[in-house]
Amino acid sequence: MRKYFPASVAALLFFTLIILSGCRQESAPALPPPSADNTDQAAESPARKPGIAEDYLNTNRVIWQKPDLVLQQLGDLKDKTVADIGAGTGFFSLRMATVAQKVVAIDIDPRFVSHLDSLKKLELPADIQSRLETRLAKPNDPNLRPGEADVIVIVNTYMYIKDRVGYLRNLKNGLSDGGRLLIVDFKKKRMPLGPPQDIRVPLFQAEDELYEAGYRDIATNDTSLDYQYIITARK
Repeated sequence: MRKYFPASVAALLFFTLIILSGCRQESAPALPPPSADNTDQAAESPARKPGIAEDYLNTNRVIWQKPDLVLQQLGDLKDKTVADIGAGTGFFSLRMATVAQKVVAIDIDPRFVSHLDSLKKLELPADIQSRLETRLAKPNDPNLRPGEADVIVIVNTYMYIKDRVGYLRNLKNGLSDGGRLLIVDFKKKRMPLGPPQDIRVPLFQAEDELYEAGYRDIATNDTSLDYQYIITARK
């Protein structure tokens, strides 16, 4: 699998510094403001939360989040369409685009969507750029067509979904029959990085919510990653 090092790290760092500095200095470089129709959606964007912004600044993310290990949980993606919910700066979307038939990178902040459209041209070979499609969604609607995705991933985003059970039920409509869902989020315990403890969703609660939403074959893993748990489920 292709690795992303200096170019992508620099891009992620520059992009996040823009977000952080834009909140404090009016004269600082800034991304275009969200449109009026999406102002409320952008305000809820997980990547604009302080904890997640810090994670993007942390250039060791490839070490502690172990993306290769996480993606191994999904099996062979060669003939699969994958939806990345809360794609942000494309940490997983760009990697999956090198091995999947198609990746739909979904975010509720139009600035991330625009940024990823530009970044894929820098990070991906020309012959596979068409595999990565960006898509703007709403906080309560992933904007997937019925049965469109064979696999859905939600990384560092689950805790920011308000009506999680309702969202999970809605998300099932976008999964093909037998399609898989993977959730990666922070353990609810003291650790040196990540968002505040009080907003994290403990593993047992996320598991219960998946059952309530009607998923099956739910499996949990809280040992492979130091700071996060992994949950897989099927429609």
